[in-house]
Amino acid sequence: MKYFTLAAAGLALALTAPAAAQNVEKIGPPGGRILTAAKVKATAETLYLSGTLASPTTEGGKEYGDTKTQTISTLKNIKARLEAAGYTMKDIVRMDAYLVAAPGMDGKMDFAGFNAGFAEFFGTAENPTTVTRTTMQIAALAGPQFLVELTVIAAK
Repeated sequence: MKYFTLAAAGLALALTAPAAAQNVEKIGPPGGRILTAAKVKATAETLYLSGTLASPTTEGGKEYGDTKTQTISTLKNIKARLEAAGYTMKDIVRMDAYLVAAPGMDGKMDFAGFNAGFAEFFGTAENPTTVTRTTMQIAALAGPQFLVELTVIAAK
């Protein structure tokens, strides 16, 4: 009887664990930086995070760093928000990235710096997944110190 109970519990776990993973299908080339598509079933739970900005790199809140530094800080803030809601970075299916012109870049965004920061969170050993993403340059953000703002949608 003990073996039957253990087997039944194992079978129940095996049947329910993949069901959650099957709510989301991520589509894209293996090893690609971003997905080409993501299918989210109607039964999935979704979480929409508002725009997230970087935290200051110095005490007193005057310095925020370059685009790469702000991207990493912003993604750390997103990771904390997701974890507080019971999600992980692997659950992100959609990201919109808003970048402003970076200092010393002749009025252009630092796309390479953004991608370098992004690569620390996606396509890694800890998080081998990635997201669908749009990256755009805009005129300004909420304050002149900000170079990066990200919104994300997570689903599981």
